[in-house]
Amino acid sequence: MHFGNEKTGVIAVQQLDTSMELQDTFASLRGILAKRIIGQQKLVDRLLIALLADGHLLVEGAPGLAKTTAIKALSSHLDGDFHRIQFTPDLLPADITGSEIYRPQVGTFEFQKGPIFHHLILADEINRAPAKVQSALLEAMAERQVSVGQQTFALDRLFLVMATQNPIEQEGTYPLPEAQLDRFLMHVRIDYPDAVAERAILALARRDYRDGEPAPALKLSRQQVFDARDQVAALYMAEAVEDYLVALVLASRAPGELDKALARWTAFGASPRGTIALDRCARAHAWLHGRDYVSPDDVRAVAHDVLRHRILLTFEAEAEGITSDQVIDRLLDRVPVTA
Repeated sequence: MHFGNEKTGVIAVQQLDTSMELQDTFASLRGILAKRIIGQQKLVDRLLIALLADGHLLVEGAPGLAKTTAIKALSSHLDGDFHRIQFTPDLLPADITGSEIYRPQVGTFEFQKGPIFHHLILADEINRAPAKVQSALLEAMAERQVSVGQQTFALDRLFLVMATQNPIEQEGTYPLPEAQLDRFLMHVRIDYPDAVAERAILALARRDYRDGEPAPALKLSRQQVFDARDQVAALYMAEAVEDYLVALVLASRAPGELDKALARWTAFGASPRGTIALDRCARAHAWLHGRDYVSPDDVRAVAHDVLRHRILLTFEAEAEGITSDQVIDRLLDRVPVTA
């Protein structure tokens, strides 16, 4: 009996060592990416959280803020390939999913896979393509498969989409419907870097122009990513933290119980998919920062990016210039952290 306990203890220690090694590896990757994507630490963190939480990312920011560079840099450190799709008004669903090509030699149709079958995908300016094209991408994101005719093709487990939107130009765009926005794990907004970061970007650009981009010093295998996801899903979350997480989402649906102003501003709250996303992202945030438990601070750290696109405002709120971020701020202020 005593031997059995010793054996169990050894296994537990080995599992702990493996978990710490993976956390250290991702911490190193986070540091490497931060040196390449200067001034956009939030984007780097959200990309890694999306990878760990097995979800997709919608990034909103002006042109030239390293959105393409970020996901391309991440792909260079993973055992997977990267593809960029430029969304335009004349894009067709088959340009994303692929199409059947007739082979006259054998008299049959053969499916030619499209760019959606790559591992990491940048859907650049997703709101420039019409709804039918957006649906083709979002269906693949949700179902992790592509159906063509009577055939269904599964997508790889290592599959991450980062879609971008340009907040400056709205002419000739097709805004994503709320039901489609809900498919994204997070909606991240990024801004211009400060003066210090801008100088560092200049120095990096000159160095890359002169010497070329350095070869990636760290490469993660697919199994390491999958193991990290398993560890994130198994991270300890106290019942009180889970109650707080659920209370935040429920408060977005019944804001009148907390605040009369919130009731005037909120048309619809977050869906159960939002609850799941908040749980996964809070776990990934805690794990990425080297902890073996989830705290209320982890929930609060990701709340804006998880709920921003899931809380719909009333016309009255929009007329007053109220944003979804302000609604989330007030929710975080009003919902108490349970002891």
